[in-house]
Amino acid sequence: MRQDSRLSRMLHVLIHMGRHDGAMTSEMIAQMLDANPVVIRRTMAGLRDEGYVTSIKGHGGGWTLARPLEELTLLDIYRAVGEPSIFAVGPAYDMPGCPIEQAVNGTLKDVFDEAEELLRKRFAGVTLADVATPFPNVQKHDGRRGCAS
Repeated sequence: MRQDSRLSRMLHVLIHMGRHDGAMTSEMIAQMLDANPVVIRRTMAGLRDEGYVTSIKGHGGGWTLARPLEELTLLDIYRAVGEPSIFAVGPAYDMPGCPIEQAVNGTLKDVFDEAEELLRKRFAGVTLADVATPFPNVQKHDGRRGCAS
């Protein structure tokens, strides 16, 4: 099963944006992530709808942070990218009439729900500034593929 990397990728982008002077275009972000600019625009639009980034059209336009990194939490961004599934494992519904399958699924649901709630609480307590702090010497992104060093 393929992992959903939207949260990680958008955290990466937003931290770069926090260190970048001016707007970053969808093309710049796409090149940095080796992604399609259309996918970047769609994802960034979700962040814009939540008030985390702003967009400017035209020459010199692009995406900028609407809030400082200190005001954005992992939970904010997790929700803005559509709350991707946290777990790759889940219940089976092969034999819905089987009481054992029902018991297993009920137990798994309770355990997963509890684990997700704990993770959400932890996400709420971590800002993007907390993530960015260990990297004071990382330069602003220059628009080429990959990270600046």
